[in-house]
Amino acid sequence: MNSERRIRLWALIANVAQGGTVGVDHVCAVSVSATGVDAAAVAVTLRATPREVLYASDRTASDLEELTLTLGEGPCVDAITGGPDLIADLAAPQCRARWPAFAPAAVLAGVHAVFALPLQVGGIRLGVLDLYRARSGGLDGEQLADALALADTACAVLLDGGERDRSAPDEGRPEQVGSQHPEVHQATGMVTVQLGVTAAVALIRLRAFAYSHDRRLRDVAGDVVARRLRFDPTDDTPVGRAG
Repeated sequence: MNSERRIRLWALIANVAQGGTVGVDHVCAVSVSATGVDAAAVAVTLRATPREVLYASDRTASDLEELTLTLGEGPCVDAITGGPDLIADLAAPQCRARWPAFAPAAVLAGVHAVFALPLQVGGIRLGVLDLYRARSGGLDGEQLADALALADTACAVLLDGGERDRSAPDEGRPEQVGSQHPEVHQATGMVTVQLGVTAAVALIRLRAFAYSHDRRLRDVAGDVVARRLRFDPTDDTPVGRAG
């Protein structure tokens, strides 16, 4: 990767950080301006647990990350195991065939292009930098090169592990969101016990229930944790029942 490009982008990130410790929110802010997209998010993935959204730049990014979490499909899922997934038009027939639930829902939410870039060190994938744009169309060569460099920077920030003091949050910037929804992890563990299945299967059951009832995964998980919803091992259908 061109060192001059890295230096230029790091200077932009440092400027956004205003002398503070650089975080993924600063990388997302520069990603939006450098690539001409409308929103950005960073999510991490851990084995046997759902993806965890560390930061979303606005409501659109948050909604799309929630959609990815609930449906378990989309460019931001495929980029974790494959290479960068650069989708210029989610309304295209091939996208609807590839992601029959995610693609139409994303378009309905006002997003037509998604650029998902894995955060990786060697063969290890830590997560993904997701870029969202309202209009269709791909990234040009310079924008893509910047996006790839920024994904590397986001990965380095995650590995560094530096956390800023959040005692006085910046009201002009959305807060990091990863720690605000631990109920998905808790619910996955509870359904694992209720059904006697693995965590991966429990998460699939939670997602199936959320999708079939047109609800957010985190809302369903909240009901499980609050014991308003219980999954029955004698029921073969992928739904829960109250009680």
